[in-house]
Amino acid sequence: ALAGPARAADAGGQVQKGAAKIAGGGASTLQSGRVIAITRGVNLDDTDWTGRDLKGVAFQQSVLRNCNFRGVNLFSASFFDADLAGSKFNDANMKLVNLEMADLSNADLRGADLTQAYMAGAVIKDLKLIADTDWTDVDMRKDQRTALCAVAAGKNPRTGVDTRESLMCP
Repeated sequence: ALAGPARAADAGGQVQKGAAKIAGGGASTLQSGRVIAITRGVNLDDTDWTGRDLKGVAFQQSVLRNCNFRGVNLFSASFFDADLAGSKFNDANMKLVNLEMADLSNADLRGADLTQAYMAGAVIKDLKLIADTDWTDVDMRKDQRTALCAVAAGKNPRTGVDTRESLMCP
């Protein structure tokens, strides 16, 4: 029989599937003098990463549906070709995040700072929860920008940048 996903207990003793992969450095690489965890192709559905520092973590080609990334530091993390459908990124630091070919269907990005993120080829079907999000200098296609402008509103609480202005909406 195949073993289930990796699990680790959090501070409250609750088991958190997938946490061992990152916290334990199950897969990592040394980059610029620091260890970067890699979770390529791992199923981490329904995991809760609230408030964690996941700077530079590579979630490439991983399945992260309905995950909670509220208030998480994801600076320069990579979600290349990852399934992020239904995940929550409220108030997350997503500066320089790679979202190329990622599936953001029904994700919640309210309050996130996506400054200089890379979104070429990202799936944004039903991505409507983007109020108060900073999209300054985000690399995306024109059709993506047009779709996001249709639902953009508010001002990012961390950067003070207007969401529509950061998307360069007409």
